[in-house]
Amino acid sequence: MQLSKETLDKLYGFADLVVETKQFGNLISAKDSEKFLSRHIADSLIPYIAMSHEPSAMSNNSLLTAQSSPLKWADMGAGAGCPVFPLAIAMPEVQFYAVEPRHMRVEFMNYAKEKLGLKNLTVVGKRFETSGLADLDFISCRALSTFENDWERAQPALKKGGLFVTLKSFNSISHLENDPAVNIWKYKLPNEEQDYALVTRGNND
Repeated sequence: MQLSKETLDKLYGFADLVVETKQFGNLISAKDSEKFLSRHIADSLIPYIAMSHEPSAMSNNSLLTAQSSPLKWADMGAGAGCPVFPLAIAMPEVQFYAVEPRHMRVEFMNYAKEKLGLKNLTVVGKRFETSGLADLDFISCRALSTFENDWERAQPALKKGGLFVTLKSFNSISHLENDPAVNIWKYKLPNEEQDYALVTRGNND
């Protein structure tokens, strides 16, 4: 996958902000800091890679070309910004919402948004259920809770035909392999032994 120099520069810039910025508390552990690019940034870009190169992994991929107005994508429990910041950097045509209730994380994300000049990202300092967001094209989360719990939280805010997107360890979702309602794309990350999975479910109710 080829990324533009501008995109790469912003991804590196975001990584530096997460690892080096201390005024908002410890955003990431020392161990994770050493592999932030290969583990967290790479993982965050998996939905973008799937949309670009593995359409079968994104069952409602037609959303990307089906409308002229900007797509709306919310990330539940955005934490320090993964996956929503890398996705917003890679897809400037999509309107992203980083939803996170913890004050220090919200302060950091607003700081990072200004530093990186991300006009397509809005930080929402609330729990997802009280955020007021609705009729969304995409809702994502990364290692938040179980797939079932995350889907239950996301579905009411998805538009009909919208897509729920989550990143999990494969072991935690292996029981879904025969579920016809979900789509699973298994992948590996650099220097990581375990398998991971991009899991999607369309809101077809």
